[in-house]
Amino acid sequence: MTLTDDGPVLVRGPVEVELPDGTRVRSQRPVTALCTCRRTRRPPFCDTSHRTRVREERDA
Repeated sequence: MTLTDDGPVLVRGPVEVELPDGTRVRSQRPVTALCTCRRTRRPPFCDTSHRTRVREERDA
């Protein structure tokens, strides 16, 4: 498992994740990215939503 500074947790090999409601989801990918920012539309998997950042407006 690899923790990234500004993105998902990367897990090597097939992975099975148990969600809070008890549902289990599997990924057979060589590396699976698990979302930590909670912006994903595909929980618990990362869909790169963390890359989309809204800029704060500054006073001119």
